[in-house]
Amino acid sequence: MKITKINGRLTVPGNPTIPYIEGDGVGAEITPVMQAVVDAAVTKAYGDKRKIEWKEVLAGGKAHEQTGQWLPDATMDAFREYLVGIKGPLMTPVGGGIRSLNVALRQGLDLYVCQRPVRYFKGIESPVKHPEYVDMCIFRENTEDIYAGIEWEAGSSEARKFYGFLHNEMGVSKVRFPDTSGFGVKPVSREGSERLIRAAIDYALAHDRKTVTLVHKGNIMKFTEGGFKKWGYELAEREYKHELEEGRLVVNDCICDAFLQNALLKPRDYSVIATMNLNGDYVSDLLAAQVGGIGIAPGGNINYQTGHAIFEATHGIAPDIAGKNIVNPSSIILSAVMMLDYIGWHEAGQLVETALEALFQQGIATADLARFMPDGKSLGTKEFGKHIIEQL
Repeated sequence: MKITKINGRLTVPGNPTIPYIEGDGVGAEITPVMQAVVDAAVTKAYGDKRKIEWKEVLAGGKAHEQTGQWLPDATMDAFREYLVGIKGPLMTPVGGGIRSLNVALRQGLDLYVCQRPVRYFKGIESPVKHPEYVDMCIFRENTEDIYAGIEWEAGSSEARKFYGFLHNEMGVSKVRFPDTSGFGVKPVSREGSERLIRAAIDYALAHDRKTVTLVHKGNIMKFTEGGFKKWGYELAEREYKHELEEGRLVVNDCICDAFLQNALLKPRDYSVIATMNLNGDYVSDLLAAQVGGIGIAPGGNINYQTGHAIFEATHGIAPDIAGKNIVNPSSIILSAVMMLDYIGWHEAGQLVETALEALFQQGIATADLARFMPDGKSLGTKEFGKHIIEQL
């Protein structure tokens, strides 16, 4: 059965079809564990009234081996048709063609929000004194900025042509070494900024999170990142005037380099973060490191207007540990929790989070986390998944 969006709301049947990409490298290990945990949590929460029908679709190395394509049209069609999906990590193809499979999925489905909730689980060792102070949700713009991929290699005819236009038509004289410079274009639009910031504000209001902070570098990039800040404030004043006046919403801003410092020094000052693509890349990894690392960092790519969403493991394919049954499956498991919350199956998601935290407090984890825990008990990937199911 298909998930649909009717009158602006997701309609989820009791047995929705969820397309999934197994992933490359460690993806073959973490994805089955995630599915087993989710299936067990759904059964625990709802009995036989609800069940996910998993539908494998291909991308990455597995797709290339079987079809000769890195991202088959059938995969994109499946995500378009079924709205909500999940994926493991994907390798970056070598050579020409697709720059990044992850970016291709986000661009192709216009998944303009990269959503990264970051919270601390008791029992996990952290490099900071008070990781429990970190509780933020990052809304990272997913389709514009430098990740739009508009750039030209130094020395190429395209780079020379682009510089010629800048110099001759636009009067630009600030390129110090034009013959050896590569060039990139950073598009930041009002529409792209507004829909991202609107999603962040709506999330904040729906989850009783009072503050939305616009993180930018507008003091230097005045018409791109500065535009993002300006349009954000204008949107808030125009569409959320009553919420601002009633004190249910506070919108502020912070320059990105200052935010990176503040996130360490006073993380309790921040709740929901709205930012552009590159800033969001830095910010999400910094915050993940404060609560235990990217191995437990979930993420989702969402279009709140169409309903399309792909949740994902936020780490890479880790070929050095692939096949060794030691990789931490928590990132994709917590991304599946995000997926369950997104489709309204909150009870099942909460069961998984509670089970994970109970295990961490007992010192039970995969090696990447257990080695730092007092009396930590290191489990393999499959074994850790079984312990989560037993703990549910």
